[in-house]
Amino acid sequence: MDAMTAAATGFDVPLIDISPYTRNGDPADRAVVAARFDDAASSVGFIQVVGHEIPAAVIDEFTAVMDDFFALPLELKKTYRTPPEINRGYAPPKSESLSLSLGVESAGRMNDFFEAYNVGVEATQYPELDLPADQYATNTWPAVDHFQAAVSAYFSEARRVAHTLTRIFADALDLPADFFEGFTDHSLDVLRMNNYALPPGEIELDGELTGMGEHTDYGIVTVLWADQVRGLQVLDRNGEWHDVSPADGALLINLGDLMARWTNERWTSTLHRVKPPIVDGTVERRRSAAYFHDGNLDAMIATLPSCVGAGSRYSPITVGEHIGAKLAGSRAGRPNPHATREAGRVRQAMRRSLGQQ
Repeated sequence: MDAMTAAATGFDVPLIDISPYTRNGDPADRAVVAARFDDAASSVGFIQVVGHEIPAAVIDEFTAVMDDFFALPLELKKTYRTPPEINRGYAPPKSESLSLSLGVESAGRMNDFFEAYNVGVEATQYPELDLPADQYATNTWPAVDHFQAAVSAYFSEARRVAHTLTRIFADALDLPADFFEGFTDHSLDVLRMNNYALPPGEIELDGELTGMGEHTDYGIVTVLWADQVRGLQVLDRNGEWHDVSPADGALLINLGDLMARWTNERWTSTLHRVKPPIVDGTVERRRSAAYFHDGNLDAMIATLPSCVGAGSRYSPITVGEHIGAKLAGSRAGRPNPHATREAGRVRQAMRRSLGQQ
Protein backbone atom coordinates (compact mmCIF):
# COMPACT_ATOMS: atom_id res chain seq x y z
CA MET A 1 0.00 0.00 0.00
CA ASP A 2 1.42 3.41 -0.92
CA ALA A 3 1.88 6.13 1.70
CA MET A 4 -0.82 8.38 0.20
CA THR A 5 -3.46 5.64 0.32
CA ALA A 6 -2.47 4.69 3.86
CA ALA A 7 -2.72 8.30 5.01
CA ALA A 8 -6.16 8.72 3.43
CA THR A 9 -7.67 5.50 4.82
CA GLY A 10 -5.82 5.01 8.09
CA PHE A 11 -5.07 1.44 7.01
CA ASP A 12 -1.46 0.36 6.58
CA VAL A 13 0.37 -2.90 5.90
CA PRO A 14 3.61 -2.63 7.90
CA LEU A 15 6.95 -3.00 6.11
CA ILE A 16 9.45 -5.07 8.12
CA ASP A 17 13.10 -5.80 7.33
CA ILE A 18 13.73 -9.44 8.33
CA SER A 19 17.46 -9.38 7.54
CA PRO A 20 18.39 -9.81 11.25
CA TYR A 21 17.02 -13.34 10.79
CA THR A 22 18.14 -14.09 7.24
CA ARG A 23 21.66 -12.80 7.99
CA ASN A 24 22.00 -14.22 11.52
CA GLY A 25 21.88 -10.78 13.09
CA ASP A 26 22.20 -9.56 16.65
CA PRO A 27 19.64 -10.97 19.15
CA ALA A 28 18.53 -7.46 20.06
CA ASP A 29 17.76 -6.69 16.41
CA ARG A 30 15.86 -9.95 16.12
CA ALA A 31 13.79 -9.04 19.17
CA VAL A 32 12.75 -5.79 17.48
CA VAL A 33 11.67 -7.69 14.35
CA ALA A 34 9.71 -10.25 16.42
CA ALA A 35 7.94 -7.49 18.37
CA ARG A 36 6.95 -5.73 15.14
CA PHE A 37 5.62 -9.00 13.73
CA ASP A 38 3.58 -9.61 16.86
CA ASP A 39 2.03 -6.15 16.58
CA ALA A 40 1.29 -6.49 12.84
CA ALA A 41 -0.08 -10.03 13.20
CA SER A 42 -2.36 -8.89 16.02
CA SER A 43 -3.72 -5.84 14.22
CA VAL A 44 -3.57 -6.35 10.43
CA GLY A 45 -2.61 -9.94 9.62
CA PHE A 46 -0.76 -8.76 6.51
CA ILE A 47 2.91 -7.72 6.52
CA GLN A 48 5.39 -6.66 3.84
CA VAL A 49 8.90 -8.00 4.24
CA VAL A 50 12.20 -6.96 2.75
CA GLY A 51 15.60 -8.45 3.54
CA HIS A 52 14.23 -11.85 2.49
CA GLU A 53 17.37 -12.57 0.41
CA ILE A 54 15.62 -14.13 -2.60
CA PRO A 55 17.92 -13.22 -5.51
CA ALA A 56 16.35 -11.01 -8.17
CA ALA A 57 17.56 -13.41 -10.86
CA VAL A 58 15.56 -16.26 -9.31
CA ILE A 59 12.40 -14.14 -9.31
CA ASP A 60 13.00 -12.91 -12.86
CA GLU A 61 13.46 -16.44 -14.23
CA PHE A 62 10.46 -17.68 -12.28
CA THR A 63 8.10 -14.97 -13.52
CA ALA A 64 9.36 -15.43 -17.09
CA VAL A 65 8.37 -19.11 -17.17
CA MET A 66 5.05 -18.27 -15.53
CA ASP A 67 4.40 -15.90 -18.42
CA ASP A 68 5.42 -18.55 -20.94
CA PHE A 69 2.98 -21.07 -19.49
CA PHE A 70 0.00 -18.73 -19.18
CA ALA A 71 0.57 -17.54 -22.77
CA LEU A 72 -0.23 -21.05 -24.05
CA PRO A 73 -3.62 -21.69 -25.68
CA LEU A 74 -6.35 -22.43 -23.15
CA GLU A 75 -7.08 -25.89 -24.53
CA LEU A 76 -3.42 -26.86 -24.19
CA LYS A 77 -3.27 -25.57 -20.63
CA LYS A 78 -6.37 -27.62 -19.77
CA THR A 79 -4.46 -30.81 -20.57
CA TYR A 80 -2.55 -30.19 -17.31
CA ARG A 81 -5.69 -30.29 -15.13
CA THR A 82 -5.94 -32.73 -12.23
CA PRO A 83 -9.01 -33.97 -10.28
CA PRO A 84 -10.32 -31.49 -7.65
CA GLU A 85 -8.96 -33.55 -4.77
CA ILE A 86 -5.41 -33.34 -6.18
CA ASN A 87 -4.06 -29.86 -5.46
CA ARG A 88 -1.71 -29.81 -8.43
CA GLY A 89 -1.66 -28.70 -12.06
CA TYR A 90 -3.77 -26.21 -13.95
CA ALA A 91 -7.01 -24.55 -12.83
CA PRO A 92 -8.78 -22.67 -15.66
CA PRO A 93 -10.95 -19.57 -15.15
CA LYS A 94 -14.31 -20.17 -13.44
CA SER A 95 -13.28 -23.60 -12.14
CA GLU A 96 -13.01 -22.49 -8.50
CA SER A 97 -14.79 -20.41 -5.90
CA LEU A 98 -12.60 -19.39 -2.98
CA SER A 99 -15.55 -18.10 -0.97
CA LEU A 100 -16.85 -21.67 -0.70
CA SER A 101 -13.74 -22.54 1.35
CA LEU A 102 -15.42 -20.44 4.06
CA GLY A 103 -18.85 -21.96 3.56
CA VAL A 104 -20.14 -18.81 1.84
CA GLU A 105 -22.26 -19.45 -1.24
CA SER A 106 -21.13 -17.54 -4.34
CA ALA A 107 -24.29 -17.19 -6.40
CA GLY A 108 -24.36 -21.00 -6.64
CA ARG A 109 -21.54 -21.23 -9.16
CA MET A 110 -17.80 -21.44 -9.58
CA ASN A 111 -17.11 -17.85 -10.56
CA ASP A 112 -13.52 -16.85 -9.80
CA PHE A 113 -11.98 -15.54 -13.03
CA PHE A 114 -8.33 -16.26 -12.26
CA GLU A 115 -6.33 -19.12 -13.75
CA ALA A 116 -3.63 -20.87 -11.78
CA TYR A 117 -0.96 -23.53 -11.76
CA ASN A 118 -0.03 -25.48 -8.62
CA VAL A 119 3.05 -27.43 -7.62
CA GLY A 120 3.89 -28.77 -4.19
CA VAL A 121 5.80 -31.09 -1.91
CA GLU A 122 5.78 -34.71 -3.10
CA ALA A 123 5.63 -37.88 -0.99
CA THR A 124 8.80 -39.11 -2.71
CA GLN A 125 10.74 -36.33 -0.96
CA TYR A 126 10.21 -38.20 2.33
CA PRO A 127 10.70 -41.91 1.48
CA GLU A 128 11.05 -42.79 5.17
CA LEU A 129 7.49 -41.58 5.85
CA ASP A 130 4.27 -43.21 4.69
CA LEU A 131 2.72 -40.03 3.30
CA PRO A 132 -0.55 -40.21 1.30
CA ALA A 133 0.09 -39.81 -2.41
CA ASP A 134 -3.09 -37.80 -2.99
CA GLN A 135 -2.11 -35.11 -0.48
CA TYR A 136 1.63 -35.12 -1.27
CA ALA A 137 0.90 -35.60 -4.95
CA THR A 138 3.38 -35.95 -7.78
CA ASN A 139 3.81 -32.69 -9.66
CA THR A 140 2.75 -32.28 -13.25
CA TRP A 141 5.31 -30.25 -15.18
CA PRO A 142 4.22 -28.56 -18.44
CA ALA A 143 6.35 -28.77 -21.57
CA VAL A 144 7.64 -25.19 -21.24
CA ASP A 145 11.37 -24.51 -21.52
CA HIS A 146 13.08 -24.19 -18.10
CA PHE A 147 9.69 -24.24 -16.29
CA GLN A 148 10.51 -27.02 -13.83
CA ALA A 149 13.99 -25.69 -13.03
CA ALA A 150 12.90 -22.06 -12.58
CA VAL A 151 9.79 -22.89 -10.55
CA SER A 152 11.72 -25.36 -8.36
CA ALA A 153 14.39 -22.74 -7.65
CA TYR A 154 11.80 -20.20 -6.54
CA PHE A 155 9.95 -22.87 -4.53
CA SER A 156 13.11 -23.59 -2.55
CA GLU A 157 13.67 -19.90 -1.82
CA ALA A 158 10.07 -19.31 -0.75
CA ARG A 159 10.26 -22.37 1.49
CA ARG A 160 13.36 -20.95 3.16
CA VAL A 161 11.55 -17.66 3.77
CA ALA A 162 8.55 -19.49 5.25
CA HIS A 163 10.76 -21.35 7.73
CA THR A 164 12.50 -18.08 8.61
CA LEU A 165 9.10 -16.58 9.36
CA THR A 166 8.13 -19.40 11.71
CA ARG A 167 11.35 -18.78 13.64
CA ILE A 168 10.23 -15.16 13.97
CA PHE A 169 6.79 -16.38 15.09
CA ALA A 170 8.38 -18.52 17.81
CA ASP A 171 10.27 -15.55 19.19
CA ALA A 172 7.21 -13.31 18.98
CA LEU A 173 5.09 -15.85 20.89
CA ASP A 174 7.78 -16.61 23.50
CA LEU A 175 8.17 -20.19 22.28
CA PRO A 176 11.34 -22.27 21.88
CA ALA A 177 13.15 -21.28 18.69
CA ASP A 178 12.51 -24.67 17.06
CA PHE A 179 8.89 -24.99 18.24
CA PHE A 180 7.33 -25.00 14.77
CA GLU A 181 9.90 -27.37 13.24
CA GLY A 182 8.13 -30.40 14.69
CA PHE A 183 4.94 -29.31 12.94
CA THR A 184 6.54 -28.44 9.58
CA ASP A 185 9.37 -30.91 8.91
CA HIS A 186 7.30 -32.50 6.11
CA SER A 187 5.00 -29.56 5.57
CA LEU A 188 2.19 -29.83 3.03
CA ASP A 189 3.43 -26.82 1.05
CA VAL A 190 1.99 -25.65 -2.26
CA LEU A 191 3.08 -22.91 -4.65
CA ARG A 192 0.16 -21.43 -6.61
CA MET A 193 0.92 -19.25 -9.64
CA ASN A 194 -1.99 -16.96 -10.55
CA ASN A 195 -2.82 -15.03 -13.71
CA TYR A 196 -5.65 -12.53 -14.12
CA ALA A 197 -5.10 -11.46 -17.76
CA LEU A 198 -7.76 -13.14 -19.87
CA PRO A 199 -7.34 -13.16 -23.67
CA PRO A 200 -10.26 -11.47 -25.47
CA GLY A 201 -12.98 -13.82 -26.64
CA GLU A 202 -12.08 -16.77 -24.41
CA ILE A 203 -14.27 -15.84 -21.44
CA GLU A 204 -17.63 -14.09 -21.39
CA LEU A 205 -17.89 -11.84 -18.34
CA ASP A 206 -21.45 -12.57 -17.21
CA GLY A 207 -21.97 -10.11 -14.37
CA GLU A 208 -19.59 -8.63 -11.81
CA LEU A 209 -16.03 -9.84 -12.25
CA THR A 210 -14.59 -11.72 -9.30
CA GLY A 211 -10.86 -12.18 -9.76
CA MET A 212 -10.63 -14.28 -6.60
CA GLY A 213 -13.43 -14.46 -4.07
CA GLU A 214 -13.29 -13.45 -0.42
CA HIS A 215 -11.27 -15.97 1.54
CA THR A 216 -8.74 -16.55 4.26
CA ASP A 217 -5.67 -18.64 3.58
CA TYR A 218 -5.78 -22.12 4.96
CA GLY A 219 -2.48 -22.91 6.64
CA ILE A 220 0.21 -21.33 8.79
CA VAL A 221 1.61 -18.52 6.65
CA THR A 222 1.57 -17.43 3.01
CA VAL A 223 4.55 -15.90 1.20
CA LEU A 224 3.20 -13.88 -1.74
CA TRP A 225 5.08 -12.43 -4.68
CA ALA A 226 2.82 -10.07 -6.63
CA ASP A 227 2.85 -7.47 -9.35
CA GLN A 228 2.40 -3.86 -8.27
CA VAL A 229 -0.96 -3.82 -10.03
CA ARG A 230 -4.06 -2.91 -8.04
CA GLY A 231 -6.49 -5.70 -7.34
CA LEU A 232 -5.61 -7.32 -4.02
CA GLN A 233 -7.92 -6.05 -1.29
CA VAL A 234 -7.70 -6.70 2.45
CA LEU A 235 -10.57 -6.49 4.96
CA ASP A 236 -9.93 -4.45 8.09
CA ARG A 237 -11.50 -5.04 11.50
CA ASN A 238 -14.28 -2.56 10.72
CA GLY A 239 -15.41 -4.51 7.66
CA GLU A 240 -13.87 -2.09 5.12
CA TRP A 241 -11.89 -3.27 2.07
CA HIS A 242 -8.52 -1.67 1.25
CA ASP A 243 -6.29 -1.94 -1.82
CA VAL A 244 -2.86 -3.41 -1.10
CA SER A 245 0.19 -3.72 -3.35
CA PRO A 246 3.78 -4.55 -2.38
CA ALA A 247 6.56 -2.00 -2.03
CA ASP A 248 9.57 -2.31 -4.32
CA GLY A 249 11.32 -5.61 -3.66
CA ALA A 250 8.90 -6.63 -0.91
CA LEU A 251 7.00 -9.87 -0.41
CA LEU A 252 3.53 -9.80 1.09
CA ILE A 253 3.07 -12.09 4.09
CA ASN A 254 -0.26 -13.08 5.57
CA LEU A 255 -1.27 -15.49 8.28
CA GLY A 256 -3.50 -18.48 7.63
CA ASP A 257 -6.37 -20.01 9.59
CA LEU A 258 -4.15 -22.53 11.37
CA MET A 259 -2.09 -19.69 12.86
CA ALA A 260 -5.28 -17.99 14.03
CA ARG A 261 -6.35 -21.29 15.64
CA TRP A 262 -2.96 -21.80 17.27
CA THR A 263 -2.99 -18.31 18.80
CA ASN A 264 -6.71 -18.31 19.70
CA GLU A 265 -7.08 -15.28 17.39
CA ARG A 266 -4.40 -13.28 19.14
CA TRP A 267 -3.13 -13.21 15.55
CA THR A 268 -5.59 -12.77 12.75
CA SER A 269 -6.14 -14.68 9.52
CA THR A 270 -7.24 -11.77 7.39
CA LEU A 271 -9.95 -11.96 4.75
CA HIS A 272 -8.80 -10.84 1.32
CA ARG A 273 -9.94 -10.96 -2.30
CA VAL A 274 -8.86 -9.87 -5.76
CA LYS A 275 -10.87 -7.38 -7.80
CA PRO A 276 -8.75 -6.83 -10.91
CA PRO A 277 -9.25 -3.48 -12.63
CA ILE A 278 -11.06 -3.34 -15.95
CA VAL A 279 -9.43 -1.19 -18.64
CA ASP A 280 -11.35 -0.69 -21.91
CA GLY A 281 -13.47 -3.75 -21.22
CA THR A 282 -10.60 -6.14 -20.55
CA VAL A 283 -8.85 -7.28 -17.39
CA GLU A 284 -5.60 -5.44 -16.74
CA ARG A 285 -2.84 -8.00 -16.43
CA ARG A 286 -1.96 -9.03 -12.90
CA ARG A 287 0.21 -11.93 -11.71
CA SER A 288 0.97 -13.36 -8.32
CA ALA A 289 2.54 -16.45 -6.77
CA ALA A 290 1.46 -17.64 -3.34
CA TYR A 291 3.59 -20.07 -1.37
CA PHE A 292 1.35 -21.74 1.20
CA HIS A 293 3.23 -23.09 4.22
CA ASP A 294 0.57 -25.35 5.71
CA GLY A 295 2.27 -27.72 8.16
CA ASN A 296 2.55 -31.50 8.38
CA LEU A 297 -0.58 -33.33 7.29
CA ASP A 298 -0.68 -35.33 10.55
CA ALA A 299 0.14 -32.42 12.87
CA MET A 300 -2.48 -31.68 15.54
CA ILE A 301 -3.19 -27.97 15.93
CA ALA A 302 -4.45 -26.96 19.37
CA THR A 303 -4.45 -23.57 21.05
CA LEU A 304 -1.07 -22.59 22.47
CA PRO A 305 -1.10 -22.61 26.29
CA SER A 306 0.01 -18.98 26.36
CA CYS A 307 -2.98 -18.01 24.21
CA VAL A 308 -5.82 -19.95 25.86
CA GLY A 309 -6.80 -17.12 28.21
CA ALA A 310 -10.42 -17.57 29.33
CA GLY A 311 -10.85 -20.50 26.96
CA SER A 312 -10.12 -21.70 23.45
CA ARG A 313 -12.37 -20.66 20.57
CA TYR A 314 -11.37 -23.76 18.56
CA SER A 315 -11.30 -27.51 19.03
CA PRO A 316 -8.07 -29.33 18.11
CA ILE A 317 -7.85 -30.36 14.46
CA THR A 318 -5.24 -31.97 12.27
CA VAL A 319 -3.74 -30.07 9.37
CA GLY A 320 -5.12 -32.72 7.01
CA GLU A 321 -8.69 -32.41 8.28
CA HIS A 322 -8.59 -28.63 8.09
CA ILE A 323 -7.00 -28.36 4.63
CA GLY A 324 -9.27 -31.09 3.24
CA ALA A 325 -12.42 -29.19 4.22
CA LYS A 326 -11.04 -25.98 2.71
CA LEU A 327 -10.10 -27.58 -0.61
CA ALA A 328 -13.46 -29.35 -0.84
CA GLY A 329 -14.95 -25.87 -0.90
CA SER A 330 -12.67 -24.02 -3.26
CA ARG A 331 -11.90 -26.80 -5.77
CA ALA A 332 -14.86 -29.20 -5.52
CA GLY A 333 -17.65 -26.72 -4.86
CA ARG A 334 -18.77 -28.02 -1.44
CA PRO A 335 -19.27 -25.29 1.20
CA ASN A 336 -17.03 -25.73 4.24
CA PRO A 337 -19.24 -26.39 7.31
CA HIS A 338 -16.37 -25.83 9.77
CA ALA A 339 -15.63 -22.15 9.08
CA THR A 340 -18.49 -20.39 10.83
CA ARG A 341 -16.36 -17.65 12.40
CA GLU A 342 -14.66 -16.74 9.11
CA ALA A 343 -17.91 -16.99 7.12
CA GLY A 344 -19.57 -14.58 9.52
CA ARG A 345 -16.93 -11.97 8.79
CA VAL A 346 -17.46 -12.35 5.03
CA ARG A 347 -21.22 -11.93 5.36
CA GLN A 348 -20.78 -8.89 7.61
CA ALA A 349 -18.52 -7.28 5.00
CA MET A 350 -21.07 -8.04 2.27
CA ARG A 351 -23.86 -6.38 4.28
CA ARG A 352 -21.71 -3.34 4.99
CA SER A 353 -20.75 -3.03 1.31
CA LEU A 354 -24.40 -3.18 0.19
CA GLY A 355 -25.30 -0.53 2.76
CA GLN A 356 -22.74 1.85 1.29
CA GLN A 357 -23.91 1.52 -2.31
